[in-house]
Amino acid sequence: MKVGIPKELKNQEERVGSTPDGVASLVKAGHQVVVEENAGIGSGYTNQQYLDAGAKISDVGDVWNSEMIIKVKEPIASEYKYFKNGQIIYTYLHLAANKPLTVAMLKSKTTGIAYETMVGPNGGLPLLYPMSQIAGRMAVQVGAHYLEEPHQGKGLLLSGVPGVRKGKVTIIGGGTVGVNAAKIAIGMGAEVTLLDIDAQRLAEIEDIFDGKIQTLMSNAQNIAKTVKESDLVVGAVLIPGAATPKLVTEEMIATMEPGSVVVDIPIDQGGLFETSVKATTHDDPTYLVHDVVHYTVANIPGAVPKTATEALSSVTMPYAVQIASQEFEKAIENETIKTGINTYQGHLTEKAVADSLQMPYMNLTDALKAVTV
Repeated sequence: MKVGIPKELKNQEERVGSTPDGVASLVKAGHQVVVEENAGIGSGYTNQQYLDAGAKISDVGDVWNSEMIIKVKEPIASEYKYFKNGQIIYTYLHLAANKPLTVAMLKSKTTGIAYETMVGPNGGLPLLYPMSQIAGRMAVQVGAHYLEEPHQGKGLLLSGVPGVRKGKVTIIGGGTVGVNAAKIAIGMGAEVTLLDIDAQRLAEIEDIFDGKIQTLMSNAQNIAKTVKESDLVVGAVLIPGAATPKLVTEEMIATMEPGSVVVDIPIDQGGLFETSVKATTHDDPTYLVHDVVHYTVANIPGAVPKTATEALSSVTMPYAVQIASQEFEKAIENETIKTGINTYQGHLTEKAVADSLQMPYMNLTDALKAVTV
């Protein structure tokens, strides 16, 4: 199979779909790999390293003229023209908040395999996990930065100093993102509260942090109270394939002190804050609503592309080799790969996406039958 790895085009997105080692694994399996010129430079990988791994370096048109495309972020509008019938696009898709991309993929009859909906053998989201770790850890780091007065923050140090109160951090969501955010917040010396809807998960989190964190059941009353009292709020809720629920209302945001900060990690799924009116970029990451700083960058791990690419490629490439090396029907016998199929040959096969976009859904089994008839 011809496999293409294009350069990412989103603003300040320097990650790349595979490391040279990942490319070598595809070449060893008998596949032709075409990497766009300078696609890996931002992550620290040269064209020569890809050539040494067995890839061909070429232009964007040749790369996209491949049977399978491996990316990091969802294609942007200027890339839709490259879509073709039967092509596999393997990347983070986040279709629930992106109807134009969904329509373009359905119209072109491409098969979309989304990292963020691939469920592992023991549950969990193994292809989302490393980026969730990075996003969670960075959320508190950037939140602390934007609490500084030169960045429109209230001028507060999260750790405080002796005799001065610590900053208050609220994290909504107790999954991978939330736990990693809590690790950094506690490490910085902040006073940390974490909310989740699962009482058992909250008990686990208390054990993880040896009681150094305040846990609360996530409900409207507790969210409203903690948001009001917080200096930094991190939104860390993800429902695989679906739009993120708006758990923090504009009314709640209006109760926060001026210069407080919110970091909306699931903005690429629509965002958790009602006041998250747009996704931002690393070169213009924030805006004010009710004098509260909103950080809504859709590709937070893109700020650390070397770490992020290596972490991502380590989990995506074994599945990529399997997808490329087998007939599609055989590849999807692997349940993890199967759960990643969001679109297939003109059919929307991820129910959470279909429900979020209010578009027709067809389960994958029926879609396979419809295409072969």
